[in-house]
Amino acid sequence: MLSETITVPNGEGAIIGELTVPDTVFGVAILAHGSDSPRHSPRDRAVACALHDAALGTLLIDLLTADEEAADWATGQHHCGIDLLTHRLIASVDWLAARATDLPLGLFGASTGAAAALGAAAARPGIVETVICPDGRPDLAGDDVIGRVSAPVLLLAGGRDTEVLRLNRETANRLRTLSRLRVIPGATYLFEEPGALDEVAAVSARWFAGMGLSHS
Repeated sequence: MLSETITVPNGEGAIIGELTVPDTVFGVAILAHGSDSPRHSPRDRAVACALHDAALGTLLIDLLTADEEAADWATGQHHCGIDLLTHRLIASVDWLAARATDLPLGLFGASTGAAAALGAAAARPGIVETVICPDGRPDLAGDDVIGRVSAPVLLLAGGRDTEVLRLNRETANRLRTLSRLRVIPGATYLFEEPGALDEVAAVSARWFAGMGLSHS
């Protein structure tokens, strides 16, 4: 298995990612949170391991620069909006697509990264094959973006995370593409209950594979 730290240039400075490619690989997923969780989060690591076991590569990407992360941690306020996060995720999609031209590409966007993932999918139809949004805020993408997404979308929410579940149901009804809302019973925000994150990882791996990332 190959693993390397990569940089994706953008107008505000380079963002950092970790690209991991199993010896046998059939597709690659970009894992991106919003402004509140970097690529070292346990959730992303658990999902990445499940995808590697399914012969899928991963790119764990920080959508904020190091200076922006430091500023957010110092103030407790996130100053980077959905448009900026979407712009940087699109740059990551373009970077990966240029280097993995023979591999299907999917997106895994949590928190506000869910809205960015839908925005990137809408901006890069035919490149982004599918999107997963776990416990996220896909509604923040806005009606125009949601209406332009053509890739299949899986929304994941905890059964006890009532507000996020409601917002994800509304988003599922607004999507015009193949979509599914999967509820993780008994789970709350961040899927912190025993076994909940394991289920998210397993469901995500099966969805990516079933949507063509491992069978194209």
